[in-house]
Order: sequence, then C-alpha cells, then structure tokens
Amino acid sequence: ITGVLKIILNTPFKTTGREQAVRLRMEDSGPGSETPITIHQMFLETVEKYGDHPALVSKKDGQWMTLTWNQYYEQCRAAAKSFLKLGLERYHGVGILGFNSAEWFISDIGCILAGGLAAGIYTTNSPEACQYVAANCEANVLVVENQKQLDKILQVRSELQQKAPFLYTFMKLGEDVPDEQLNAVIDSLRPNECCTLIYTSGTTGNPKGVMLSHDNITWTAHMGCTILKAKGGEEILVSYLPLSHVAAQMVDIWVCMGFAGTIYFADPDALKGSLVNTLKEVRPTCFLGVPRVWEKIEEKMKAAGAKASPMKKRVADFAKSIGLQYSYSVMNGKNQVPWGFMLANNLVFKKVRAALGLDRCKICCTGAAPITKDTLDYFMSLNIPVKELYGMSESCGPHTVSINEYRVTSCGKVMIGCKVKLVNTDADGNGEICFWGRNIFMGYLNMPDKTAEALDEDGWLHTGDLGRHDEQDFLYITGRIKELIITAGGENIPPVPIEDAVKSELPIISNAMLIGDKLKFLSMLLTLKCVVDDNGEPTDELNQEALEFCQQHGVKATKVSEITANKEPAIYSAIQAGIERVNARSTSNAQKVQKWDIVERDFSVTGGELGPTMKLRRPIVVKMYQEKINEMYAVAAGKQ
Repeated sequence: ITGVLKIILNTPFKTTGREQAVRLRMEDSGPGSETPITIHQMFLETVEKYGDHPALVSKKDGQWMTLTWNQYYEQCRAAAKSFLKLGLERYHGVGILGFNSAEWFISDIGCILAGGLAAGIYTTNSPEACQYVAANCEANVLVVENQKQLDKILQVRSELQQKAPFLYTFMKLGEDVPDEQLNAVIDSLRPNECCTLIYTSGTTGNPKGVMLSHDNITWTAHMGCTILKAKGGEEILVSYLPLSHVAAQMVDIWVCMGFAGTIYFADPDALKGSLVNTLKEVRPTCFLGVPRVWEKIEEKMKAAGAKASPMKKRVADFAKSIGLQYSYSVMNGKNQVPWGFMLANNLVFKKVRAALGLDRCKICCTGAAPITKDTLDYFMSLNIPVKELYGMSESCGPHTVSINEYRVTSCGKVMIGCKVKLVNTDADGNGEICFWGRNIFMGYLNMPDKTAEALDEDGWLHTGDLGRHDEQDFLYITGRIKELIITAGGENIPPVPIEDAVKSELPIISNAMLIGDKLKFLSMLLTLKCVVDDNGEPTDELNQEALEFCQQHGVKATKVSEITANKEPAIYSAIQAGIERVNARSTSNAQKVQKWDIVERDFSVTGGELGPTMKLRRPIVVKMYQEKINEMYAVAAGKQ
C-alpha cells in the first residue's frame, strides 16, 4: 500500500501526454474527498436505479422517439464494440462532427468505453480546422452527421492518414466483438486518466485540446446534481447548445446522467428561432442559455410588446416594475411581496413563462460569456431570475455558481469542494482569478508550454480573468487580462464595462467593440440591430428595436445600409450623444471613447467575428476591419 501511495503522491497534477495519469486534487474529508469513479461506473449506477426511465428523446418525422436508460447504455456498448472493430486504439481520438442528437451522445460515451478520447468538433469549423483537431488527437475514427459535414472531411481526406475503407453504417459493425473483449477495456479504465478532449475555440492561434479525466467529469457532474438539488429520474432538459463546448456537454450528457434526467433534442435550427417551439412542447425543469439566447428572447418579447395596445402596455409596465421589486427582494433574502404582485403574476408573469415554455423551469442559468445587467434586470422584472455560472473548459465548466444564493452581475460563489484565490491584486481588490478543485483539467494535449502557463507548480489554474470578491464572497468578473487595452499612455482599460454601457445607453446598437491597444485614444466599432435570417446570417433589415429608435429620432430608414450609406445625421448625432453620456461617467479621460464608426453588417458566427458561443473574437475583428480602424486614427496602414 505504501508503494501505491508513493506513486500517487509522486504523480504530478498535470500532464500533456494522452496515456499518462495525474494526481487528483483530493480533500481529506467533506466535499472533494468522494471516492473517484469512472464514467462507466457513473453510467451503471444510473442504469441500475433508473433503467426504465426515459433518457434520450428525439424527433423523427414529427414523432418523439424515446430511449430508456437501459437502451441508451446498451447502444453505448454497441457503439464501443464498433469502435473496437474499426481499430480504435487506446488513448486515440474519435472526432464527432454534428448537431446534438442521441447519436452524438452514444458516439461520445461509446468512444470512452472503448478506451478512446472523445473529441467534439464544432459544426461551424472549416475543413482545415476539422483536420487540425483530427490530427492533434490522432483520431482513428471520425463520426459525421450528414453529407455537409462529410464533404468537409473529404476535402482534407488526403491529409488524414487513412487505413480502412472510408464509410460505415456504424451500430451493427461490432456485433461479433465479444462482451469479454469490451469488458476488459472497461475494467482497465482509471478515474485519473484522460477520456475527453474539449477543443477551446481559440480566439487566437490553434485550438488547445483540454484533457479531462474520468474523475474531472464524474466529480463535477456529482457536484452539479448536488447544487441543482435535482430529483433523480424527474428532471427534463433540452439539448441545443454545441456539445463540443464544455457547458453543453457537462450539463446535457454528464450532469443529466448523474440525476437520470430526460434530454429532449432540439431541431438543428434551434438558435435560428425554433428553440422556443421546442421549449413550449417540452417544458424543461432546468434551462441553460448563453447570453445571446437570453438577449434574443428579450428582443423578441420587446418587439411583441411594442405592437400591444396602450392598455396592455400599461399593464405590462405596472407588472414589470412590481416584478423587479419582488425579484430583488427575494435575491436579497427579504422575500417581501409588494402590493399587486399576485395580480401581476396572474396577468403577466405566468403567461410569459408559459409562452416561453419555462412554466415548469425551476432554474434558468446563463454562462459561457458576459451578460449585461440590462438583460438580467429585464428577466428579473418578469420574475424569471437568470442565474450566472462561471468557469471554463479547463475547469470542466462550472467553478462559481449562483444557484441558491445570487446577486445580479455576480457569477456567484465558489462551487462546494473547490477553491478560488485572487493573485496580484490591485488597490481595489481586483486580481487574477485562480481555481483549485477536482474539476481542474489535466493539461493541454501535447502542449507543455501552454500547460505550464495555465497550471502553476502547485496545481492552481490561472484563468487569465480579473475579478474581485464582495464582503459576502460573491465573485465579480471585472475583465480579462488578455483583453485589457493598454493605451499608448500606459492606461489599463477593461473593454467590457464600456461596451456594455454603450449598448445599454443606445438600444439600436447590437455589438460594440472597444479599440485602443497601443494607441493614443479609445475608439469603437459599432453594429446596428438587424433581423437575422434562417441561417443565422445578419440581414440589412433593421429589427423592431432599431426601427423604434429611428422613429423616435424622426428617421424613416428600415435598412442598415440606409443609415450607414449617408451617415444618417439624426441617428449619428443620437449615437454621439449616447457615447458622450457614457464618457461623462468614465473614471478618467483615457477611458473616454473619442471616435466610433458603424460596420455595415452585424457580427455573427458565420461571419467569423463571434465564436460558437457568441463570444467576441477580438483579434479577428481587428484584422477584418483594420482599414476602418486606420481611418479612425488617420494613420496609414502598416504604421500603427
């Protein structure tokens, strides 16, 4: 035993090798001291207790088709056998390329049971980006959803080392692989070894393969169930966010497995508008939306509200003012029910929840990117508190949560069994946020330098985010070290608060991006709110909020181009006035926005300005709009 202990204690917390085990960040007692288990063990526990409960529900030809937990488990075993038959080698990757579906889940878990490393690939990736992931994880097998995704792989086929014939109909392939062969692989899985790769959608450079161990996933899933106070076999979720992203994968596949929930798969065009229809049909009990999803719901509801009769508008405004009062009082632990709340609840709040499909939803969450106070307050006013989670791929998703206790604009308190510390703090208490816990990743696959930057010698993860704690230990994110703009005058300026202030001041603005790194003053690129087409592409048509803004300023324009082509004077001066109001509140002259310009088309995932979870890809936007930026600084290109 002492020998084994010695090995465990001498094993480092981090590695970059696919086949190496790591030391787990175990606590001596209490949360964090739980016995480590593999994904197969967690799956089996759920199957034994809830085998006949529905697990995965998919729509085929307009009908919902259900797999129970027993059937789901058997299909994962069948997939694992097929991977073994195809020659999946231990610790090699299986790339999965497709929209959320039962097949995605089964491929992912089947790969893990067969000893491989499951690697989700974003459906929006270019052929070259797919090839990079496949090469980086030494994928033996790629699983694709349809012809469109297959075509990408065929384009880079010559660069992928190809052994066997290329295409298979998958599930029946491993029928002759004996159970004993698969069981031997399953029995050899270890909690402190890698089983999953999450590729960070790098805003700069190539994506990094975040190595997650069985224990990272099973422990985090267990904590997620505890925090959510989930009831075994009773929770219902809708899967629609990209599964190659840690947030969706953690909630949809793993936390859901922990509490034997039921997953309903949304349509592939969920983020283009069909999500609300699925929510209304399914009525989930928990719902996670990235900020852009909540903003889109808010925009749609405001557009519908604008068409209501004056009487209905008055009722809605009355209800919302009461809703905001009530929600803040609940948040602060006072639970004071203002006069008129019951009426507002019956007339407005219950109807809104039902119209959104959130009438059974106990917890609404947001994560993966910053959300504005305006959007949070809007939902608070409808008695739908949206709780913020914060973490990263490298912490298996969550690290601070605001489920049971929350404050608007804070991302909550540290998850039980985990730790947070701030390093290099300034006079205001802002410092770099560092994480510790069983959820902290093993390292970046084959990237020792990047791993050493992220994980220090003591095993703490340095997030690169800046934050501060309040007196009650709620964490507030105040910026990102890499995003900090350092002006030519040496001022450090976090861009997000200024960008949010401009968006809040000017409801016509969709995206705002602050510029000014190594430059003499700050400037800003702006986009206008427009209608988004069925493919998620921004159109030239102004949306309802933008149209209202134009009407308030006596402008009849209905298109973005009509405003930008001749720099519509009334709109441009209204934007200038809004920016001056933001500047008046700034803490120093260096933080004032001196110049701005409107980009002709809104930012989007397809355009490349936003990542898969709608996060602004700043370096890419700077490259794309370099000419516009040069004009604002009146500097010839190349002399910056």
